[in-house]
Amino acid sequence: MAARTKTTKDRPSYRCTECGWQTAKWLGRCAECQAWGTVEEYGGAPAVRTTAPGRVTTSALPIGQVDGRQATARSTGVPELDRVLGGGLVPGAVVLLAGEPGVGKSTLLLDVAAKAASEEHRTLYVTGEESASQVRLRADRINALHDHLYLAAETDLSAVLGHLDAVKPSLLVLDSVQTVASPEIDGAPGGMAQVREVAGALIRASKDRGMSTLLVGHVTKDGAIAGPRLLEHLVDVVLHFEGDRHARLRLVRGVKNRYGATDEVGCFELHDEGIMGLADPSGLFLTRRDEPVPGTCLTVTLEGRRPLVAEVQALTVDSQIPSPRRTTSGLETSRVSMMLAVLEQRGRISALGKRDIYSATVGGVKLSEPAADLAIALALASAASDTPLPKNLVAIGEVGLAGEVRRVTGVQRRLAEAHRLGFTHALVPGDPGKVPAGMKVLEVADMGDALRVLPRSRRREAPREAEDRR
Repeated sequence: MAARTKTTKDRPSYRCTECGWQTAKWLGRCAECQAWGTVEEYGGAPAVRTTAPGRVTTSALPIGQVDGRQATARSTGVPELDRVLGGGLVPGAVVLLAGEPGVGKSTLLLDVAAKAASEEHRTLYVTGEESASQVRLRADRINALHDHLYLAAETDLSAVLGHLDAVKPSLLVLDSVQTVASPEIDGAPGGMAQVREVAGALIRASKDRGMSTLLVGHVTKDGAIAGPRLLEHLVDVVLHFEGDRHARLRLVRGVKNRYGATDEVGCFELHDEGIMGLADPSGLFLTRRDEPVPGTCLTVTLEGRRPLVAEVQALTVDSQIPSPRRTTSGLETSRVSMMLAVLEQRGRISALGKRDIYSATVGGVKLSEPAADLAIALALASAASDTPLPKNLVAIGEVGLAGEVRRVTGVQRRLAEAHRLGFTHALVPGDPGKVPAGMKVLEVADMGDALRVLPRSRRREAPREAEDRR
């Protein structure tokens, strides 16, 4: 008997577990989402099919004749969220909001659902994680009640689509996409196939009805959005809701936005009565004092295109252990260690090596951009010499390993924000551009120039005290 030849149907096929891309041979890296190690064998190779031309639904028009009014954004009623979205929610747009558990995603979207509801625009809030009574209690607490806000607790996709036919909302909020499943698809809720089916069905419904949709997404331990990467490709807008659960500040960052910029940030304050947008959040990151305190320095950071004045604090104490502690909060440990090395080598402050050093920010803000380097270095130097910096001073600049102070982006916007809040002096790199009237700006080239703002006698005491202890 002749041996049976291997046909195309018998050959194995491979599929990416992240985005679903298929290929006839194994690859170490997915060609669609660029993820490594996600291509796995799953069955026979897909049959080659051809699609015949069909009847078009709408004729193609010159782009100048397309009516753009249908894509006009409508305000959500929350100005800080509108800022990130690019003006509001566009009809038919699908927005994915992701964040860690307990950060306030449900509270924010319930507030948005209530403020966006009106007689002309109904809102449907579907919860798959809580009961309807639990959501009602939260709505009472944050005053998010409205006659045209409809609430349903469902985990079945067909039931959610049935609610859309009954309510006919202009805005749908689904909390969360990982809790809803379709009975026609195998797999548990939250799996790759289920998430893809649920998201695809809701996206089609949104586009067909001109309905805006807000989807809540879970995140992994690494902070990435849980589920297949295909979900991020399908939606129109991807937002990250960030914040420390022990602090009041919450930030909404745009990661992807087909209708606006992705460098905008919305600031919110979480309190007992709900969540409130902060048009001027700089006050959260400052400590108001009558007199300056050693170990504190102010800087201006850029969150997206928004300048925020923040305070850096440092404290140095005698170490009781052979290896001194280095503790940070709100600052990158690596950058603080770099500033300590620069101060010891370039600034000749040797008292830092044998002391415990603690550094932190005020209000829960996280400073990760290099523009805060100069403020971190000056706060450490001020703490080491126990000498306060001059009052109403801000420091802006990146510090290199050679001790040079480098230019950063947006210096004029940073100085304008500091001047608006009443700060009169600033340390900046060379050539800062136009300076606000009435503000004294000192251009510094290196750490030696920057350390001259500290009293000379006290700066010399720190190395001498370290030598005495030795």
